[in-house]
Amino acid sequence: MSAWAVPGIPEIISGDDLLAVIVKAISVDSGNSESGGLEDGDILTVTSKIVSKAEGRTVQAADREQAITDETVRVVASREHPNGVTRIVENRLGLVMAAAGVDSSNTPDGIVLLLPLDPDATARRLCAGLRERFGVRVGVVITDTVGRPWRRGQADIAIGAAGIHVLDDLRGTVDASGRPLAVSVTAVADEIAAATDLVKGKAGGLPVAVMRGLGQHVADLESAGARSLVRTGPEDMFRLGTKEAWMAGFDEAHDDPDRANWDDPKRE
Repeated sequence: MSAWAVPGIPEIISGDDLLAVIVKAISVDSGNSESGGLEDGDILTVTSKIVSKAEGRTVQAADREQAITDETVRVVASREHPNGVTRIVENRLGLVMAAAGVDSSNTPDGIVLLLPLDPDATARRLCAGLRERFGVRVGVVITDTVGRPWRRGQADIAIGAAGIHVLDDLRGTVDASGRPLAVSVTAVADEIAAATDLVKGKAGGLPVAVMRGLGQHVADLESAGARSLVRTGPEDMFRLGTKEAWMAGFDEAHDDPDRANWDDPKRE
């Protein structure tokens, strides 16, 4: 398995043909415009920032807080700190992220970026175009950087995907000791996103990378996208931050006095 960043991606602006830009960069990098340097089974990762830029998903930095509010479906947690307030929210894509994914890194001064409108749809368009142009069966993952519960630091995840199996369901198989696996489902798309972030970096101006050696995960264009990775509703065991969960419990107890004392040993 190998991964490398694709050089030569220029600064993207609203209205740019992202497929054409990526095709040109891959062709030039390979030194062979016929093959494009891609092989069957390759998976391309594309940073969401250049997708957002091409789609014109920008707002003035002065409107950042309102943009976060507009992109928010549900507040998970909100904490004040010396520099302001951090909001962890569920955005309209179903992703739980700080500031709804609204970001000012790698953007012109005075501008912040919103996440793409439909990352899975963008991934499908790019994947279909790359397959047609180069005549090989490839996959595409749109990536973004997120913090993680219980862990310090950030890592890249898949927020859009096409042409790959985003999950590798190992349930029903056995481990190296012959024991049956009952819960093991590997988040392939997220692991690819994180791995290629190591070669793209955050400040190198390298928003596209290629992963080779995982062809077993390349699939039809109609395969489920990255939205299928998101836990929602009853599957989401961590819908609220700690403080918010306590407050919700207090509010519920206040509304139902009998429930407030349900565990009191003196209660009849």
